[in-house]
Amino acid sequence: MAAGDDRGHGGNAGYDDQIDAYYSWDSNVPNHTKLTVGDPVAVWDKRRLLGISVIEQIDRRPGIKALSRCPRCGTTRISIRKSARPLHRCMKCHREFDVPDVESVEVTEYVARYDAAWTWLTGVLGADEIKAVAVNPKEFNAMRLLDWTALERALLDRDVPRAVGRVTSRVDIAHATDDGIVVDLPHGHTTALVRVRRGQSRFREQTLRRQGSVCAFTGDAPDRVLEAGHLYSYARLGEHHEHGGLMLRRDVHRLFDDGLLSVDPDRLRVDVGDDLQRYPQYAELHQRTLTVPVHDRQIEWLAQHWAEHRT
Repeated sequence: MAAGDDRGHGGNAGYDDQIDAYYSWDSNVPNHTKLTVGDPVAVWDKRRLLGISVIEQIDRRPGIKALSRCPRCGTTRISIRKSARPLHRCMKCHREFDVPDVESVEVTEYVARYDAAWTWLTGVLGADEIKAVAVNPKEFNAMRLLDWTALERALLDRDVPRAVGRVTSRVDIAHATDDGIVVDLPHGHTTALVRVRRGQSRFREQTLRRQGSVCAFTGDAPDRVLEAGHLYSYARLGEHHEHGGLMLRRDVHRLFDDGLLSVDPDRLRVDVGDDLQRYPQYAELHQRTLTVPVHDRQIEWLAQHWAEHRT
C-alpha cells in the first residue's frame, strides 16, 4: 500500500492515513475489495519500504467523495504540480489547467486498522526491491497485490527475522473475522478466511478490569494504547489463562514478546536487553519494579519467559 505525500490522489481531496496504525481508501480506488482481515501488508512511500503489519479490522461506511476531473477528457487521473503553473496536469490527455471540473459521488469508505503488529522497517527495502516482489511489477495502483513469500525472503536476507515472525504469527491468529467483526468466544482457534484468535476481546476486558489502566512496566496509560499481553506464547498453547497476561503499552508489549524486555522472576524487576540500552526511554526502565502486583501464576509465566530469553 502506498502512503505519504506521493500517494496518487490528484483527482480527489486525499485520504486520512496514519502510516503505523490505519489506511483509508474508498470504492473508487482500484482493488478496493481485495483487502481482507488477516492479510499481511507492506506500506511504502513509493521510494522505500516503511513497515509491515497484518490487517486486524476493516471498517466500512457510506460517504460522499468530491472527484476532480480533467475539463477536456473527464478522467480523474490528474497530477497536482508542486511549483509549475497551471496547477494541474492531466495524466491521460496531458492538458494543463488551474481549475478542474468537480463532481460529487456516493462511495463506500474503508479504513483498515493494523497497528497491533506494526513494525517500522524504514528503508530496509528500496523501491525496486519492493516492485520486484509485486505480483505485477508494472502495476501503479496505490494498493497492489504482492508475493508475501518473496517479500519474506527479501526481508530475511536483510536480517529482520523478528519483524517477519511477528507478522506471520499474527496472520495465523488474527483476532477478527473477514467482516471486521471481533470474535469474543472461549479458548482455541476456529477457521474462517483466516485463523481466528478466539476470546481475545474478553481476555483483554478481564485483564484491564483486574489491573486497571496501567502498563505493568511503565505506569498509568490511556486504555487506547494498552494491550493484554500474554506472558506465554498463545500461538503455541491456543488458550487464555486467567492469570496469563498483563496490560502492557503497545511498544512494550512488542519488545516483551521479542525478549528485549523481560522480568527477573525473583526480584520482579525489569531487565532491559542490550539492544535497547541506547534508547533512554527504555534504558530508564532497567531494574525498575513492576508497577502492579502480580499473581503467583503470573510469576511462573514470567519465570518461563526469563528462562527462554535470559538464561
